[in-house]
Amino acid sequence: MTLASHPGGRRVAVAILMATATTVALAGCAGQDSSGTPAQRVASWVSAQGAGSSIGTVGDDLKNVDLALAHHSAPGLIRTACALLTTDASAGNSRLPTPDEQLSLDLSDAYASAYDAGTDCYSGAGGDRALLDRSATERVQSADNLAAALARIRQLTGQVPSTTTTTLPPGSNIDPFAG
Repeated sequence: MTLASHPGGRRVAVAILMATATTVALAGCAGQDSSGTPAQRVASWVSAQGAGSSIGTVGDDLKNVDLALAHHSAPGLIRTACALLTTDASAGNSRLPTPDEQLSLDLSDAYASAYDAGTDCYSGAGGDRALLDRSATERVQSADNLAAALARIRQLTGQVPSTTTTTLPPGSNIDPFAG
């Protein structure tokens, strides 16, 4: 039995892969966002990466999957919502690491749980109750980790970024903390 075929093994394999990628990325990005105070570095990262919008998008996707399932939508519509969740979780993860290790871990965990939730939901959309139940648990885990990430940003910067899903181009001069 391979790790990927073992129940829960896929999550372990993804976590190992993401931890390795984060470590390599951290080593390769030593100069990125490395000037200023921790608060300034995190605020700069939030702005440059559109982190608030990314967090908001995944949060909205989690809710949309919940709604699609609660309304007993057709399997095709559920799969669409689930696929969007996996895509947006992957996109959010591609913005890591952050200048703060704990924030990186919170976001990595949030995006990994969201990705797993989307994958399990997609596969279970035809009526596999076990996969849909596992996806529900993973969606709760992801939402909790997103909340922890926002709390960490607030702890470090004194502000919570806007999580509106209306995005501006990276590098725009708009304050990412304006709500």
